[in-house]
Amino acid sequence: MDDFTSAAELAQVTQKSPVLVIIEQHVLARTCILNILKRELTGFEIVEMATTSGLSWFSGRDIRLIALNIGDKEITDPSIEVSLAFLAEFCPKASVALLSNRDDEVTISAAMQRGVRGFFPKSIPVEVAIAGLRLVLAGGAYRPLPFVGQNGASSLISEHLDVPKLSEIHQGNGATKLMPEKAMVDLTPREHHVLEALQLGLPNKLIAVRLNLSENTVKMHIQHIMRKCSARNRTEAVLRWSRRTNGYAPRLRVPSS
Repeated sequence: MDDFTSAAELAQVTQKSPVLVIIEQHVLARTCILNILKRELTGFEIVEMATTSGLSWFSGRDIRLIALNIGDKEITDPSIEVSLAFLAEFCPKASVALLSNRDDEVTISAAMQRGVRGFFPKSIPVEVAIAGLRLVLAGGAYRPLPFVGQNGASSLISEHLDVPKLSEIHQGNGATKLMPEKAMVDLTPREHHVLEALQLGLPNKLIAVRLNLSENTVKMHIQHIMRKCSARNRTEAVLRWSRRTNGYAPRLRVPSS
């Protein structure tokens, strides 16, 4: 599908809906991403294009998020620097998320330092990526962080960061501002209740009965707890919160969904 033609046609379809843009040079990849996001993120006009030049067809539209695939390139690659500067100027109110083949800490930190609000290595599960995009669209930021386990092995976890927009980072002289990483956010009283139930190894259904909540509400609280604890799953959330508050990891039964 021709980049400009498809973009022009799409720009005329729904002038009132907020726009989410996917920029990916490979047709198959961006079509797959498009279909997934259309299913998962309702209320947006989701469009795909091969290059940033296609954005010209959406001048004046309410672009909320731009997902740019940088492949194997480093953030310091001149083409990526130019693309980020263009996005900051052309869509100053839009959040920018990067899709990358890289998942090293240097690349991730460099991206966040440049005002990128979402960094998504292609190694993460689809459901994690969707949750991360929802977080970015809600005004937060998503990035994996290195987490060193008891055996010394390092893996990636996700964290919510409070970072400025891309347009607030890029400056005329090309300088960037460094941003401190945010510590774990405190839990609400209800989230504490859910966390206590998770420590007992209770499944969602029993937690719902115990706290007089719906299962969907329980799932929402668990997602919030995982996000605040920068955890990939409920068990890791319990462990990380316990280390923070008590300085040790409790003996746990694995909670079921």
